[in-house]
Amino acid sequence: MCMAQNIHDISKLDVDWIGFIFWNDSPRVVKQMASRGGFYPDYSSFVKSPDDLGGIPELAKKVNKPQRVGVFIDEMPQTILTRVFNYYLDYVQLHGEEEPVMIENLHRTLADIRPVKVIKTIFVGGEDDFAQCKPYEDVVDYFLFHPLSEQKGGTGKRFDWSILKAYDGKVPFLLSGGIGPDDVDAIKAISHPMFAGVDINSRFETEVGVKDVEKVKAFTEALKG
Repeated sequence: MCMAQNIHDISKLDVDWIGFIFWNDSPRVVKQMASRGGFYPDYSSFVKSPDDLGGIPELAKKVNKPQRVGVFIDEMPQTILTRVFNYYLDYVQLHGEEEPVMIENLHRTLADIRPVKVIKTIFVGGEDDFAQCKPYEDVVDYFLFHPLSEQKGGTGKRFDWSILKAYDGKVPFLLSGGIGPDDVDAIKAISHPMFAGVDINSRFETEVGVKDVEKVKAFTEALKG
């Protein structure tokens, strides 16, 4: 998410996490949207009332829900640490080719800044792709299963969820890629014990980086109701 009022409105809904993209090639990258009056590292643009999502850093630290996820692709660890500190991130989503040893070191360093959990994206096209999870099982808190694609970032497409039965790992997972308002029944039908939630994005936007509040509200109510 990029725009302060949109973040404020979505945060009033029953959503658990909101995502901020820190990959420079994304049209939703945080720093590119700042010039549109939306989002700043110190949260100053959010200060409207005590009920706002963030505000000054002292206020931002008091906000527990929704929690903030920072999305990075093959970023330098020091840059990730800086973003965690400046944006009060609760989760770091690593969406590139980050190695387990890098994540282990990142975890260790983050422990001295603030308690942050790590999500590792695994690109999935078939059952054999779940083998990629094994080296990461002891260093991440969640996997995010994303459709296999040659491009980085989102694809707007789903993979075949029936292959989830082949995942036998011990780490909870999220589903990503092309999830839309009409997928509620398919999501509810997933019975995998490690299934933790879904990541929604482009099919809930009115424009790039701006979520349709009513559409997100209807979706979350249908999914959780």
